[in-house]
Amino acid sequence: MGGDGGGGDKGKPPADSKECRVQLMDHSFGTSFGKPFVGEYAPPGCDFNRVIVNFTATSAGRQLDRLALWYLGDTEVWRTSTAEPRAAPGIIWTYWKDMTPYLSLWKSPQKIIFDLPNLIDDRYTGPFNCTLTATFFRTDVEIDSAPPADLIIPISSRNASSNTGSAWQVPEREAVSTVQFPRNANRAVFSVSANGQGTEEFWWSNVLESDAAAFNATVGMAPAGSPWREVQVIIDDQLAGVQWPFPVIFTGGVVPSFHRPLVGLDAYDLREHEIDISPWLPVLSDGKEHTFKIKVAGIADQGDRVFVNTTVGNYWVVSGKIFVWLDDEGSVTTGKPPTVSVRDPEIRISGRAVGKNSTGANETLVFNLDVTRSISVKGEVVSKKGTKRPEWTQNLSYSNKASLGQFGRNGFNNFVIAGTDALLNGLVRYQSTYSYPLIVNQTANMTAAGDLSLDATLFQELRLEVEGAGVYPTGLEAYNAPNRGRQGQGTRYSVSKLSTFRNGTAVFNMPADMKSSSATGTTRQVFRFSGGRDGARDVELYMRSVKASNNTVVSDEERSADGRGRVLSVPSLSGGAI
Repeated sequence: MGGDGGGGDKGKPPADSKECRVQLMDHSFGTSFGKPFVGEYAPPGCDFNRVIVNFTATSAGRQLDRLALWYLGDTEVWRTSTAEPRAAPGIIWTYWKDMTPYLSLWKSPQKIIFDLPNLIDDRYTGPFNCTLTATFFRTDVEIDSAPPADLIIPISSRNASSNTGSAWQVPEREAVSTVQFPRNANRAVFSVSANGQGTEEFWWSNVLESDAAAFNATVGMAPAGSPWREVQVIIDDQLAGVQWPFPVIFTGGVVPSFHRPLVGLDAYDLREHEIDISPWLPVLSDGKEHTFKIKVAGIADQGDRVFVNTTVGNYWVVSGKIFVWLDDEGSVTTGKPPTVSVRDPEIRISGRAVGKNSTGANETLVFNLDVTRSISVKGEVVSKKGTKRPEWTQNLSYSNKASLGQFGRNGFNNFVIAGTDALLNGLVRYQSTYSYPLIVNQTANMTAAGDLSLDATLFQELRLEVEGAGVYPTGLEAYNAPNRGRQGQGTRYSVSKLSTFRNGTAVFNMPADMKSSSATGTTRQVFRFSGGRDGARDVELYMRSVKASNNTVVSDEERSADGRGRVLSVPSLSGGAI
């Protein structure tokens, strides 16, 4: 949904469309901390209503995974991460992404800022050589997703004038932006982008605050704040909606050999989260300035007291944007302030126990954490198009069965987030239902000399169903387009259904000088994408199953919407994801 890390045809413009291409970037990121690529974009001379971007990267040598953010001006438009390279000839990967939601930005000149901080020294020798090319074309697509917004308002630190990125790092900095809304808005959706780095990269495996020092004598203080995180969107000091983040595992995460050559779910395209703020329009459209904040929360425990804590570890990278659809110029949106029904999350910690050995040292720790939350925001919006009563709801649940053993050297998490977000606003309807299971059993050992060994098993799954007027492409665009051959299915699809999982085992060893390593790993991923219609069975539109072992793809099969399957050629230097 939104791209093809294997460099295939999915996400490309139709073959029969008239198109023009613009190269946006051709740059090598060597030592690039604080040195993003900066370029200028001017709209091409062809007529277009859709934009597809191709990102291709090559690298050879030794390097860590790196987070990269792409901005058009002050607005973050894509967040990705790199694969970890290997010795020459190295690796190459390609990702296609539909960037049509940003059409209003593409219609005018923009400053391009692509921020990929990297380091070259005697240990880390691999630069990332990257190209970014946009294809512009016009085609008719029958979709239920919202048309591209008339206006996109960045919620960011707005550093484009200084030629730097505009995301915040929290909690070091407060993520707050002041905005004056247009008077004639008739719909608005806040899109939030957030992921943990540093001590927060593996937030889902953190321990409770009260257990941070449980294994200090053997492995040091543990990252704490609980293994639950909530990204909060706050308007004028009132909670408007939340994201319970997907646990992205980057290509060096848990055990690096899990991800060679198949990278983790969403690692090439960190998915943003939509929060419809249309119920707030009577307040936001009053011509005054309003504040938008993004906060990241964890859980603190003090004795029998358990509560949400908005001071988490270091650090989270966050930014946002508001997609706004407008009425005719000169009209003014009015109505009533929203009715916000929000209670604190229901938090339950159970089964907590610390096991000690014969000398009294802490050897094991177990606990279960369960969290639920419901949010409802109702409004009455009066515009030139009439009176609407938009209602935004979120219902979320979280469970994590956690244990640590071997004096803190082994960790196990059986974790799942499930949620449903929905908007009901007259004829405009949107619903997203999602589930994020993750099971990880990992062991890390370090000798007195500093030699490191890692081994782990992993299962991760992503299930996502989207129906109605969302901001971002769902993947149905190619199958609902006129003359694209719906395989005799008749009525177009209205619900996109994505289901993908990966599982595997991996071992990694690295000496203290960190200049070499040895590793083994086997990973399998299955990707299924289906379309749904009212009163009809779901139709599988695409399936792919890939297995990799020790840096080599050993099987790769796909099945397309016509029901025909094929065995794909096996790339020897792939850095791809499905």
